[in-house]
Amino acid sequence: MKKIIIALMMIVGIVSGAQAQTELTVSYGAYTQMDAMDCHDGGPSVNNAWGALNAGLNFHVAPGFWLGPSYTFSSTSRKHYDENKFYYHAIMLNLRYDYYRNSIVTLYAKGALGSVIMHETWPDDSKNKAYCAFQINPLCAQVGLSRSVAMFGELGFGAQGLIQLGFKIGL
Repeated sequence: MKKIIIALMMIVGIVSGAQAQTELTVSYGAYTQMDAMDCHDGGPSVNNAWGALNAGLNFHVAPGFWLGPSYTFSSTSRKHYDENKFYYHAIMLNLRYDYYRNSIVTLYAKGALGSVIMHETWPDDSKNKAYCAFQINPLCAQVGLSRSVAMFGELGFGAQGLIQLGFKIGL
């Protein structure tokens, strides 16, 4: 995990050193990879998570291409055992390609790869387990609300959610 974080920091440092255009993204995603792929180390009766909160930085690295790290948080519990909680922390590197753009609307595709850490707690114990995290969003659109603020929607599958809705702020 430390190697992944160091690699992400090095990429962000290289990209930001090139005076790239930067944007901050914040979104909510419904029905994540953690629910669909049982990222909770087995066991009976796990509730579906409430979704995922996502935050990321994107750097414009080439015409139409954006690259940057993201962080995702989600949690859930076991049915009938409220004291048994699961917390998911995903760190991924995102790549986005803008395939259509006009003055207001941008259509794009996005992919991401990284790691999700599942932290499971009980009243007297806890454990961690790592899983491969990914995100594939072939259908994405953003609408500019001003020169530096846009809202977006993304449809795909992965740790960030099946459907994502959020905002982008140019820095």
